[in-house]
Amino acid sequence: MTEDNNRQKPAEAFTAANFKLTAVAGQVGCVTLVIVFIALFLGIYLDRLLGTKPVLLIILVLGSAPIALYLTYKIAINAVREASALATKQKDDQQNTREET
Repeated sequence: MTEDNNRQKPAEAFTAANFKLTAVAGQVGCVTLVIVFIALFLGIYLDRLLGTKPVLLIILVLGSAPIALYLTYKIAINAVREASALATKQKDDQQNTREET
């Protein structure tokens, strides 16, 4: 009975890791999309307001790329920290379980 439980735990951990990676990819995609759209619509609005046709639009859209890259980096770093903390906790739990038996 305990051998069956031990076989399922790595599969469950693998599935949880896949869900976490999927969530991180979704966050990165959404953040990038939101930043580009904000830059796009703000550029269109400011160009109409100031009469500088495509100048501000181009500047804001190109300027949104480094911001999106920075936020992608921050999201990825936070995900790696959380994953390493989870892995450490799982190892500690496994060691505690082995010591109890």
